[in-house]
Amino acid sequence: MKTIHTVRLAGIILIGYLLLASSAAAAVSIQSYMGDTITLQGYSYESSTVYLFLTGPNLPVNGVALNDITARADQGHFTQVDVDSNSHWVYKWGTNSMGGRLDDGMYTIWVVNGPNDLSHLSEAEYSTITVSLGSPGLTINTPSTPMMPGSMVLSSFPNVSSVVVNDEYKGKTPMTLEGLAPGMYNVTFSRFGYYKFSTPVKVESGSVSEVTASLVQETGGLAINTSPVGARVMIDGADAGISPFIITNLPVGNHTLNVSYAGYISQEQPVTVIVNQTRAVNLMLGPVSPFFGIRAAGLVPATLLAGVIVVLLVGMYRSRHH
Repeated sequence: MKTIHTVRLAGIILIGYLLLASSAAAAVSIQSYMGDTITLQGYSYESSTVYLFLTGPNLPVNGVALNDITARADQGHFTQVDVDSNSHWVYKWGTNSMGGRLDDGMYTIWVVNGPNDLSHLSEAEYSTITVSLGSPGLTINTPSTPMMPGSMVLSSFPNVSSVVVNDEYKGKTPMTLEGLAPGMYNVTFSRFGYYKFSTPVKVESGSVSEVTASLVQETGGLAINTSPVGARVMIDGADAGISPFIITNLPVGNHTLNVSYAGYISQEQPVTVIVNQTRAVNLMLGPVSPFFGIRAAGLVPATLLAGVIVVLLVGMYRSRHH
């Protein structure tokens, strides 16, 4: 039996979940049975509405609405919940009235501050909860048998991300951890330039839990001003705009600016983008010299221009010695 979880890292999360008023990400797990009504609640301090959608086994990859699993999130369908005057929201999820039946397994509920499906979460703030849904049945007492160990197969995008399981460093993705005692584990993925992400993973006896983490890149911005205004700006060789302007969602790290304006000397300048900050960059372009302008326009041959300069220098020398 294989249990597959797909998880994604949040940026700056302002949405609480299950009575968590903190702005930090909340890794919450619920075990329930199909047909139960699950009460979801939390706080949203930046939005008057929260948008809920569900991902999991045999569902569209970008999610579906909680109240109708035939309504796809990437087609604009979400379960919308109003936030009251105390920044609190509540939703009772009836798992027996969803426009269809879910398979037993692990699901993720996404709580987002805007109508963003799984493929557009880098543009939003969100929190998640893991729900394990099973089928109710009879309990039969049987002689106890030894529990078989389970395993986890861990991968990430981008690859070669560090993995910590229950506060113990395990290595870098992709990797397989075998011989694990059945139970819940906290798995954390991290990589420089990307937001860290932690998620609970359930390991069952004799089963493989596969976790694929898509990490969201850390970003920042630049506020670019030039003198004179109206200069063309390129970032890492790509056209970025005409100054002055502000550009956001740039990957954290080093970049190269190229600035040009007709009649002025172009400039190239390295800049560093810092996570969650917008840095000001001020550039002053110098005008092209007259001699350079004449030469660039083809009005004076290079040899003639050099000769004129030599004559002027000789004349200045003689005038000083007579």
